[in-house]
Order: sequence, then structure tokens, then C-alpha cells
Amino acid sequence: MRLFEKAKRLGIWNPSDIDLSQDRADWLSFSDPERTLLLQLTSMFQAGEEAVTLDLLPLIQVIAQEGRLEEEMFLTTFLFEEAKHVDFFRRFLDEVAQEGGDLTRYSSENYRAVIYEALPTALQRLHKDPSPAAQVEAAVTYNMIAEGVLAETGYHAYFSVLERSGWLPGVRKGISLIKLDESRHIAYGIYLLSRLVAKHPELWQLLEDKMNELLIPAVGVIGDIFSGYDPMPFGLIADDFVSYAMDQFNKRYTRLEKARGASLDEINRTTTQIIEEDDA
Repeated sequence: MRLFEKAKRLGIWNPSDIDLSQDRADWLSFSDPERTLLLQLTSMFQAGEEAVTLDLLPLIQVIAQEGRLEEEMFLTTFLFEEAKHVDFFRRFLDEVAQEGGDLTRYSSENYRAVIYEALPTALQRLHKDPSPAAQVEAAVTYNMIAEGVLAETGYHAYFSVLERSGWLPGVRKGISLIKLDESRHIAYGIYLLSRLVAKHPELWQLLEDKMNELLIPAVGVIGDIFSGYDPMPFGLIADDFVSYAMDQFNKRYTRLEKARGASLDEINRTTTQIIEEDDA
């Protein structure tokens, strides 16, 4: 319910209200490799947000079918927010990059392994298999890897480029709002996985194996991006982003590990701490 309160307070923003006029002017001032890199990152954001919007409903339905009303209330904000993110990145592509073509050329094999294959498979499995094991696989794939590693590392790359220069003010505003939305999604994912592992300790090995399995292609996406440029636009360094991705992964893994043998009260306290840290 704390997350639901935050979603009502911070999640009600309209992509159509963000002014992108300066962003278009900035875009035209970039070199071709710089535009290509930003377009590549944006296309991956757009594809990821669209994939989740298409495939999230089974997770919401499983939680509702279990009678977890408070969780379902919060999860109603997920689908709205993911659709809103699709809307924002579509505005960027239409109005800033003015790119209406097929962008799947920017989806590497590692990216496809997570977003085109693992994500829809794990979430759609819940239609026929609502078991705790299937929920663990879905939450790891969606919250811990797609959002917690891929999306967060991509947003970090965007801000590394744009914050220090003041470029693309509308994009920066939109992504800052998206990051707030995603932080709530990740906090819920940690709660859900912690609750499941506490009740079903035998699922820890599945959780650990799935996180490690998907970490490989998720980190591989970083290498795929950097391999396409020489020199790398904006002076970005691959090791910085690999380190960032691993830090995000390890932080969430450590929090989940604490759920082994924990009570529901302890998990609730831990989740509260995560929410409070995010507020700070």
C-alpha cells in the first residue's frame, strides 16, 4: 500500500505534456554516430516497454486470483505506467529523431534472448501455470533483469551523456519520471520474490539459477552496443556500465538472499526500508 500511495502521488504524469522542442534542435546538432547511439538506446527502451505492456497481464491476474487485494491494487498501476513509457518513447522517435522505420536492426542476439524470448515466455507461462515457481521465474525475468539490469543500465547511459551537457531536456525529464516508476516496480519485484522464497525455501535455487542465467545476455547487451562504434560516441567507457549493471544485480541479489528463512513481518520491514531509501 505504501507503493500504491507513491504510484498515485508520483506516477500520474502525461508524456504529452513534456516539451520536446529543444530536444529536436539538440538532436540536429549531434554527429551521425551520436544520433545512431541515442537512437539505438531509445529503440531498446521502446521495445522493452512495449514487450512488458503486451505481456504483463498474466502476472496481475495470478496475484488477483490468489486474493491479494492490496498487491493487485498496486499492480493496476504497472500496466498503466508501462503503457505510458511506450507513449513517451514513441513521442521521442516521432518528434525528436523523426524515425518511423523498423528499428529491430538495433536488437542484438543478447537483447533478443531477454526481451523477445525469456520475458514473454516467463510471463505468458502464468496463464497456464500460476505456481510459485512460475511466479519466481516471471518476477526474476521482468523485475530483476529486464528492469533492474537492462533498463536501469540504459537509463544510466542516457544520463551519463545528457546530464553533464544539458542536452535533450525533455528526454531527461521523461526518463527521470520513468525511473521513478521503475523503482516502484523493482521494489515490488523484490517483495514478491522475497515472499515466495520465504514461504517456499526450495525455490531459492531456481531464483539463483534464473538470475545468473539471464545476467549473461543482459551484460552481453553492453558489449554488443560498444562493439558497434570506434571511437565510442560521447566518450563512454564500457567497463563503467558493466560495473554499474553488476552493482545493481548484486544489490538486489543481496536483498533477496535475506529472505531465506525470514518471516513475512521481516520481509515487510525490509520492503519498507527499500521504499524509504528510494524516497531519500
